[in-house]
Amino acid sequence: MASAVRSQELPVCREGPHGLRVLRASRFPPRWRGARIAAEPPAVSSPQTISLRQAPRRFSSSRLGAMRLLARTARMCGGRGLYRRRHLAPGRFEIRREVVSVPGLAPDLEGLRCVQLSDLHAGPFLGRGDLSAVVEAANALGPDLVFLTGDLITHEWREALVVLDDLGRLTPRLATLAVFGNHDYHGREEGRIVEAYRERGIDFLRNEARRIAVGAATVAVVGLEDLEEGKVVDPAPARAGVQPGDLELVLCHNPAGGPPLARPGCAAVFSGHTHGGQLDLPVLRRQGPSHPGLRLRLGGTTLIVSRGLGSVGLPLRIGAPTDIVLATFTGEGA
Repeated sequence: MASAVRSQELPVCREGPHGLRVLRASRFPPRWRGARIAAEPPAVSSPQTISLRQAPRRFSSSRLGAMRLLARTARMCGGRGLYRRRHLAPGRFEIRREVVSVPGLAPDLEGLRCVQLSDLHAGPFLGRGDLSAVVEAANALGPDLVFLTGDLITHEWREALVVLDDLGRLTPRLATLAVFGNHDYHGREEGRIVEAYRERGIDFLRNEARRIAVGAATVAVVGLEDLEEGKVVDPAPARAGVQPGDLELVLCHNPAGGPPLARPGCAAVFSGHTHGGQLDLPVLRRQGPSHPGLRLRLGGTTLIVSRGLGSVGLPLRIGAPTDIVLATFTGEGA
């Protein structure tokens, strides 16, 4: 899964009481050059002119066959149970607490709590009931909103049904909203996933927005099709419904969408896709999608990247723990 483009070092920062602090350098392909830290929100062109499309990654049939053989062998050797014990059991996944400061945040949105779950990859190493501890922990955080940011499946659409009983037990105060990742388009049966999840109260945003009233304020959640595999990727119709004064939050599976989507009024972009590297070791970390780090400030917009909960290829993570993200929005310190 190696990227075909060269990358460059860019700073990954965390927002603190005294401004932005560089945590470490992270590698980005050249398309991320516009993501350098800016003191003011970057100038963003109208949604109609934003180009988000990313080239789909394609692998040879021999490589795909080898990967599937490896996955089947790992599963027959107890890979699913091993993965559940090591990465999905209570105390084995990280709860990442991110605080996002928003200038002029409406009082009714102070302390808004959004939980993000990403990259479940139901299939060989994650099945029915394996997310029970994750869902219990997510509910215990008292979320107002829950976001599922793509890659529910590994190989075929029915895998999304395997985790639906677990996900159907999520209890946010306002809504559970989802977008698709690149894996979710296998077989082009994503419409069936939409129907099944809608019956359990989980709605997919497909180049559209959901405006949710919270007291006298409004949260506008924009959801986009995957940048690699979606037939149409267009933020214009989604953002057309966002009104001045709304707290805009964007769900975009691929973090490469962060820089072009950043704009004044957009408080955060929630992404996944990279698994945090999954196997964060020299050479191996370059076999997957480019990982920008866990959090990046793009002018006035914060890009939050989940490491996800599932795995692909092997039931193993090294240096990239599974996580639940809790993002809390505040006007303090903005």
